[in-house]
Amino acid sequence: MLDRLLALRDRWLASSRFQRWAAMLPFTRPIARRQARALFDLCAGFVYSQVLLACVRLRLFDVLAGSPCAPAVVAERTGLSPGAAERLLRAAAALGLVAPRRGGRFGLGVLGAALRGNPALGPLIEHHALLYADLQDPVALLRGERPAGALAGFWPYAGTDRPAALPSDGVVPYSALMAASQSFIAAEILDAYPMRQHRCLLDVGGGAGVFLAAAAERWPKLRLMLADLPAVAALAQARFDELGLRDRAVAHALDFLVDPLPNGADLVSIVRVLHDHDDAAVLAILKAAHRALPIGGTLLVAEPLAGTPGAEPVGDAYFGFYLLAMGSGRARTVAEIGSLLMAAGFDRGRSLPTRLPLLTQVIAARRQA
Repeated sequence: MLDRLLALRDRWLASSRFQRWAAMLPFTRPIARRQARALFDLCAGFVYSQVLLACVRLRLFDVLAGSPCAPAVVAERTGLSPGAAERLLRAAAALGLVAPRRGGRFGLGVLGAALRGNPALGPLIEHHALLYADLQDPVALLRGERPAGALAGFWPYAGTDRPAALPSDGVVPYSALMAASQSFIAAEILDAYPMRQHRCLLDVGGGAGVFLAAAAERWPKLRLMLADLPAVAALAQARFDELGLRDRAVAHALDFLVDPLPNGADLVSIVRVLHDHDDAAVLAILKAAHRALPIGGTLLVAEPLAGTPGAEPVGDAYFGFYLLAMGSGRARTVAEIGSLLMAAGFDRGRSLPTRLPLLTQVIAARRQA
């Protein structure tokens, strides 16, 4: 019955006569306009992203931060022609990145001010140029007809059988990007799960140690361990030493897909790692964490999830295609993560609320016997 009703709805929506009728009637006109805008935004989304990229590369938000500027001033400070500067400003204003001010000047918009307040977002925005290159032919990507692209090269561990052999120059670019993203994820995780009751935290795939550095500041008595590839672990240990954490934090060089994790932690965190891997690899990571924890020990999984209410496009659309281009992994629902946790010997886990579930959700699970 439901399928027949939905089929009838689809026929109405596809009818040009119905579309004209809906656009004319006062009580349906707002709905019709919202739907038309949503459809156009899907078509124009790439253009919007390029406007944002131009703003970031030209440091437009820094230019406007002190005081509103006329297009001629923006042109001088960005190296654009006056006409090009005005075109960019008008486009950015339409997207809420900048805002028109009196006298023909422009200042920061709400979104532009928020972006400037999160400097880590700049590298993430620029990084998307690689994704756009890989998505030039999405059908070929879906059919597996394209060779490994720009993203696969950027995340080299996703396409090699020997990730532990990656040299330092092969891990620095993606480690820097991970560090940028973890800088605003760390507070969400630490707010969601207080760690005062734990002795030692092991972060699996912890990159350059940004999350553990934040945990060290929040919980001064917590001992810290990190497990990642040799070249990455060296970056993390250098960070720990620089921050004066040598007596509390140690980075272990290993391949967590095949090597045992160090013992001694009563809390293990896996931050934005599982969605990079296919189910067999995820199960191997979770089983390694299970072996490293004592009975009753806690595992924290933190990453963006599929099916997040209010953020559904992030998991299934954005990460669905990003990870396809990267060459491995997928976003999973809470239920799918729960099933993998149970298969690895944990309980199903409980979801912990975060302020920005679009960026990350946290699941806490305990090791069973």
